[in-house]
Parts: sequence; structure tokens; C-alpha cells
Amino acid sequence: MSSGTAGHVTRSSESPHFGTPARAPLRTFLRTADGVEIEAAHDPGAESSGDLAFIVAHGFTGDLDRPHVRRAAGVLARGGAVVTFSFRGHGRSGGRSTVGDREVHDLAAAVAWARELGHTRIVTVGFSMGGSVVLRHAALYGGTGPGPAGGEPVRGPEHEGRTEARTDAVVSVSAPARWYYRGTAAMRRVHWLVTRPEGRIVGRIGLRTRIHHRDWDPVPASPVECVPYIAPTPLLVVHGDRDGYFPLDHPRTLAEASGGHADLWLERGMGHAENAAPDDLLDRIRDWALTRAG
Repeated sequence: MSSGTAGHVTRSSESPHFGTPARAPLRTFLRTADGVEIEAAHDPGAESSGDLAFIVAHGFTGDLDRPHVRRAAGVLARGGAVVTFSFRGHGRSGGRSTVGDREVHDLAAAVAWARELGHTRIVTVGFSMGGSVVLRHAALYGGTGPGPAGGEPVRGPEHEGRTEARTDAVVSVSAPARWYYRGTAAMRRVHWLVTRPEGRIVGRIGLRTRIHHRDWDPVPASPVECVPYIAPTPLLVVHGDRDGYFPLDHPRTLAEASGGHADLWLERGMGHAENAAPDDLLDRIRDWALTRAG
């Protein structure tokens, strides 16, 4: 698991503090703890839940401007503010994608920015790759138990420097439970995209995604290894029974690893990630968060 704290949030433009009259959507760049600049946007959302912010973590090859990301953000904004951002290597963010490893720093920077803007309750909502990142982030910044392998002896808001990046509830949608899964044709295509030079060219030119050429070293703790360390932070695992990337043993394994702490929703007829998540599901996710976050 990637180490490091959230660091100080730096921005390329001034941003109004939450609660001031200026409530128009705001765009900026944040600098992560490991020095990558990521593009982020803040939408003040519903006035009635001003202390709550949803942080949306998109899937691999997405970015904050993709229509499916904007749609999901729009539904969640009915319940509070929404912060969207582009993971490293995606869209206009800097760096290169590590496909779920160092992306935990990107999410931490987005959460810390939301708290700096005045939001006191934070819900991280991740899809696919983003779903794995919110699980790993919650184990580092939200839970209270000793952490899994990866050089992090303590987890949780009590750990020095991590208070500003903690989360109050976690929603993981269409996430893998373990790394290197190749059991579906869709995941075999993803592995070709990530591991082959010609695949990375396709990713850069065709998908606006710049992928790091190096293998993980060390291999980060997998989502299922992180889940036991998320409690007592509320956790919701959502997965479709027609997911073409990860079959149902993935969400079931994640829920089992929580020791009964996680809520598990298996959605009939749903495919994979943001594109497949209907508005009524996003409504239910929003309502779950409103009751569980703090």
C-alpha cells in the first residue's frame, strides 16, 4: 500500500471558502503528497446538506469531464456538495496512471481540499479502479486498526498528518477484490492496455490516459486485504450481477473480509461502474450516505 500523508493542498487558483456567497462550481489543480498536480472541481450542490461532500473517484480511463462521471456527480449533488477530480495520468491531470496504487494520494488530496473548503462530513464514492482506491484510502485514513502490509504501522485520523484526509463513509462500486485478475475477456483487454507498449500507446492516444510503464514495486495491499481495517467507518459495497469485468465473487469476498461491517448491494441487471449505474441506484447510494456519514 502506498505510504505518505495527504500533505498540504496547493491550488493554481484561489477558491472561496465554503459558506461564502460565492457558490458557483470551482475548478482548480491540487498537488498531491508525492508532487503530482491533479485537476479537481467543486460543485456546492444542495444547500440543505452544506456540511456534506461526496468525493467521486472515477474508473480507469475516465476523468472528471466524462459524461458518465458528470451524471453521477449531478445525482449525488442533490444531497450535498460534490468534488470530482481526474486521477493522475487521466484528462488534464499530471503524472501517469499506476492503475490503483499511488492514486490513493490523489484521493487524499481531494478529500483534504473538501475539508479545507469547510465540509465536515466526507463520503468517498469510487467506481471500478476508483472503487479499489476508496477502499485502500479508507484503510489508511479512516479506520483505526493496524494496517496491512506496506509499511504503514497505524491507520486512522489519530495518525499524524492524516486528520484532514480522513473519510466518514465509503462507497465502492464495481471494484475488484484482488489484483491481477484476468478471468474475463474485458480484464484481459485491460491487462494488454496496461502491460504492453502498444497498449499504452492506445491508452494515451485513444483514451486520454497516460499509463506508467513500470510494474508495481512493492505490490500494494489488495482491496480485500484493506477492507478489515476500514471499520468503524461505514462501508457500502455495490456490484452488478452482469458486470463484465469482475464476477460476483469479488464483492462477496470484500463483504466477507469486513467481518459483517460492510453493507452489500448486489444489483440485478447492472453492468460495470459509472456507465451502468442507473440514477435510482445513485439516489439510493446518496440516501445511504446521508444517514451513515457521521
